[in-house]
Amino acid sequence: MGQDRGKYDFYIGLGLAISSSIFIGGSFILKKKGLLRLARKGQCRAGRSVLMAAGEGANFAAYAFAPATLVTPLGALSVLVSAVLSSYFLTERLNLHGKLGCLLSILGSTTMVIHAPQEEEINSLDHMARKLVDPGFLVFATFVIIVALIFILVVGPRHGQTNIMVYITICSVIGALSVSCVKGLGIAIKEAIAGRSVVGNPLAWVLLLGLVACVSTQINYLNKALDIFNTSLVTPIYYVFFTTSVLSCSAILFKEWEHMATADVIGTLSGFLTIIVGIFLLHAFKDLSVSLSTLAVSIRKDERPGPAANGVATHGSYELLRNDSTDMNLEEREVGLPFDSLSRRNGTMTAS
Repeated sequence: MGQDRGKYDFYIGLGLAISSSIFIGGSFILKKKGLLRLARKGQCRAGRSVLMAAGEGANFAAYAFAPATLVTPLGALSVLVSAVLSSYFLTERLNLHGKLGCLLSILGSTTMVIHAPQEEEINSLDHMARKLVDPGFLVFATFVIIVALIFILVVGPRHGQTNIMVYITICSVIGALSVSCVKGLGIAIKEAIAGRSVVGNPLAWVLLLGLVACVSTQINYLNKALDIFNTSLVTPIYYVFFTTSVLSCSAILFKEWEHMATADVIGTLSGFLTIIVGIFLLHAFKDLSVSLSTLAVSIRKDERPGPAANGVATHGSYELLRNDSTDMNLEEREVGLPFDSLSRRNGTMTAS
């Protein structure tokens, strides 16, 4: 019965994670259309849409049912959804690299779903409290907080305006703790739905305050990174670092990787790396005008005839060599230097 319940929760979390990506990806399109409409009126700000709120709510709920190792990487699907929808509703052309990136993101996400770990079942806040005071997690959380404070107080003021990794590192390491808080609050909500009292439990309030602090810090420094650096660089780098931090935190706190087979570990990591490549292709080359038709034209232009087997040249190669030889003889006659050769490509003349 517990195994069936775990599968039931897994599929609920998977459905919530996918729907979250669809809602958030769609909200990007609506927000951009709103920005374009406001720009025509001389304004430059658009508010958060209902779809964005619904997407973030679904993402929040997904952590209560499915492993963070599954939910967090699937957030990349929102980038895919926004890229596809923008090609239809915003007339933004999705080039060949973008289409390949979408395909790789789908394949990577599918691979991660197939090989997703089974997380250790946590049924109560008391069980969550025991997890939070585990020595391994305490060391990890202490390390994360120290790194974040060093970057916020020392590194950020000196190098934040010039190094893209500074603000992204702050967002990523804090993000690992925020996901832990979300997971704990999800358990509290499930307990409340089951009729248990959680309002008087101090851990619920600690998790809530921790989530507010973590999310506020993330939003602040992510906005700083987006204001200074190119979005096409910030998005894939942040995705990689944030997801890596969450995977590390989940492995330590929830022991999600402890009972995985070797094939599942390799499959999960392969899926994650495939998603990274897909997101990189979507963002890094989005301004290039590359399609299958332009690629075919480029290949035809770059084709050069070569000698055939056994040293026998083809008719086309013979004509090309004969024409080049004729042109060279004409140039030598015009210049009057039979022993000089001209290098037309470099614009120089050398004597042999």
